[in-house]
Amino acid sequence: MLENHGEIIAAIHALREVRVTWPSKEDGGRLQSRRCAPMDYGLSRVSKTGGDKYHFWDFESDRSNHPLSLRHDQITIVEILDTLFDPAEFMLKPDGTLKWEPAWLVTRVTWGRFN
Repeated sequence: MLENHGEIIAAIHALREVRVTWPSKEDGGRLQSRRCAPMDYGLSRVSKTGGDKYHFWDFESDRSNHPLSLRHDQITIVEILDTLFDPAEFMLKPDGTLKWEPAWLVTRVTWGRFN
């Protein structure tokens, strides 16, 4: 777990954006720093490596916005920002239907229909 784990979980509930910095394997270990929405924490349902991960929505990806899941030992720092995010930005398709059914590991009540 990261040193500021509690702050990251609080950011999920408060809908506060974060800035995640990590050495990217895809970029030869070069540090990446991206504005993200903290989405969840716990076992990844799609990862083959197992272990708890921090799950973020990457608003600034080079290709397209997408989930970013990292183990604590892959992250250099997570800075809590003053800006807010709206879960609808990544939870809804353009036609207004859900992209996926929420099945969060961190229980939440502040995300409305996306809880």
